[in-house]
Amino acid sequence: MEKMAALTTIHTSLFPTNTTLPKTSAFQPFFHTQLLGLPLSSSFSAAKRLSSSTCRPIKCSVSEATEPKTEKKRQLLRRADVRNIAIVAHVDHGKTTLVDAMLKQTKVFRDNQFVQERIMDSNDLERERGITILSKNTSVTYKDTKINIIDTPGHSDFGGEVERILNMVEGILLVVDSVEGPMPQTRFVLKKALEFGHSVVVVVNKIDRPSARPDFVVNSTFELFIELNATDEQCDFQVIYASGIKGQAGLSPENLAEDLGPLFESIIRCIPGPRIDKDGALQMLVTNIEYDEHKGRIAIGRVQAGVLAKGMDVRVCTSDDSCRFGRVSELYVYDKFSRVPADNVEAGDICAVCGITDIQIGETIADKVSGKPLPSIKVEEPTVKMSFSINTSPFVGREGKYVTSRNLRDRLYRELERNLAMKVEDGETADTFVVSGRGTLHITILIENMRREGYEFMVGPPKVINKKVNEQLLEPYEIATVEVPEEHMGAVVELLGKRRGQMFDMQGVGSEGTTLLKYKIPTRGLLGLRNSILTASRGTAILNTVFDSYGPWAGDISTRDQGSLVAFEDGASTSYAISSSQERGQMFIGPGVEVYKGQIVGIHQRPGDLSLNVCKKKAATNIRSNKEQTVILDTPLDYSLDDCIEYIQEDELVEVTPASIRMCKNPKIAKKTR
Repeated sequence: MEKMAALTTIHTSLFPTNTTLPKTSAFQPFFHTQLLGLPLSSSFSAAKRLSSSTCRPIKCSVSEATEPKTEKKRQLLRRADVRNIAIVAHVDHGKTTLVDAMLKQTKVFRDNQFVQERIMDSNDLERERGITILSKNTSVTYKDTKINIIDTPGHSDFGGEVERILNMVEGILLVVDSVEGPMPQTRFVLKKALEFGHSVVVVVNKIDRPSARPDFVVNSTFELFIELNATDEQCDFQVIYASGIKGQAGLSPENLAEDLGPLFESIIRCIPGPRIDKDGALQMLVTNIEYDEHKGRIAIGRVQAGVLAKGMDVRVCTSDDSCRFGRVSELYVYDKFSRVPADNVEAGDICAVCGITDIQIGETIADKVSGKPLPSIKVEEPTVKMSFSINTSPFVGREGKYVTSRNLRDRLYRELERNLAMKVEDGETADTFVVSGRGTLHITILIENMRREGYEFMVGPPKVINKKVNEQLLEPYEIATVEVPEEHMGAVVELLGKRRGQMFDMQGVGSEGTTLLKYKIPTRGLLGLRNSILTASRGTAILNTVFDSYGPWAGDISTRDQGSLVAFEDGASTSYAISSSQERGQMFIGPGVEVYKGQIVGIHQRPGDLSLNVCKKKAATNIRSNKEQTVILDTPLDYSLDDCIEYIQEDELVEVTPASIRMCKNPKIAKKTR
């Protein structure tokens, strides 16, 4: 009774008797599920913070408390006519579609202009895969305020793109799906943004989904802020409910405006303008690099102090005070969907600089006389490595334009100039290179881009990068979330258990009969897991992962139970040979395909490899049969580049050419075959 009386006191102190709670308030579920388990002082503080973020009109507190109160800071001014924001979210939560709607509603395009969907995904690979790989800049103007928008990738493998972009902005739009809620990558990017002290506007997107649960999503997001040690000002976030595909937004799920007006209003009110030193010495940190055939290297970044002018002589500094001089030949700002030439750019705006041929990400363009470098960009270390080597198969040079080790070396080291999260090292031999990245997808995108450029090479299986601390072997662990229908949950749980995964959360998602499983699992256990999970769940499971931390070695993990079917002679495959070979397992090739000795042509149905002849022809005799035997062949498996890299093991390689992707045994690693 005493506890209930105390809770009643809290309730009446928060809301007087003549106050009615809004129907959409996230306070109600939070009060019942969270408040009862907390001490009175903390529950009052938490309830007050949550109610203030969702139960009142737009009024945001800029995080002044997070900024040190130094004499220098007092001299800095805020620009009221510019906002720099990054749109961050987990993959498939609707960032790029929301940017589309923002561009259309601010009249970036003509009314009769044809505009394709996901206009920001300009890369061919991004369009094919339906994902954002590279961060891109654009800008819109709303009520005399220029809003610079940066669309960022959602996959954790491209987290390096997000980390460096946060240097250019003062606030983020955190887009969260109205059904799924915060996911692993949401946690990752939010943690980084809070460390920078950025303001956050939470956009609950896809609010028009039938099983949307906005109250749960807002509460989960608030709990995530608390877990990540956000300040009181950051926890006081503004919530906007939106449907990116319809181009609507509002302050409550049931009452959406006809356009994105409420979203633009909250960006201008809740996200502060850039804090600048207008009269100080020029400083601009380069956070991105683009390349143009005519203009050469283009450095992109935000001017932190002073004014940058076209034709200006500047000093280019790195963090270790080693400086050189350069000249700005051309200067551009982002206006709507294109770069527009500018004579000068004031502090606080994002611009593109041409003329400095050897500029690198992380360097500072500073005043020629008194310029000082800004702190360089730091990104997290890679966790997975793969070996790249020249193509040694009998088919070398048939399809590719660049086949030598010099070509391969130059291309890999050129990738480092714009891909900060990647590392390249020379391998054991002169024609081998070790490429390290955030995950297999991170390296696979590089491989796909290289083959489209005409390169021909071989890659080995992915391996995790381990560490030794105090004589103890540590390996990377990731947080994996699997969304799976209930009828397939048993098979998926068993599969993750074999991979040394430890479940720490399980919950139902919406009204669609799906369950969300959360695991902490070694990165080794994730290699080759995606295909296995799709097979176990009949193609219905969705797997997402994000790097968590390094932990103790988990022990041996068996990732593949079956061996490979290997061709033991060169030639063209025949229907006659494949009809008998397919009884041994599943084939990768059909009839009439050229193969070479050592090429993997199928999956053996048992452990261990099996050599067979897929080029064998039917004996031609002079005895005529009454009827020609009909051969029925199974449809061969069609493995993509990602599938092949997941499939191969220690003694196998993937041969990558512009026209083909083949797998073969590594001749340098002799392994017994049956």
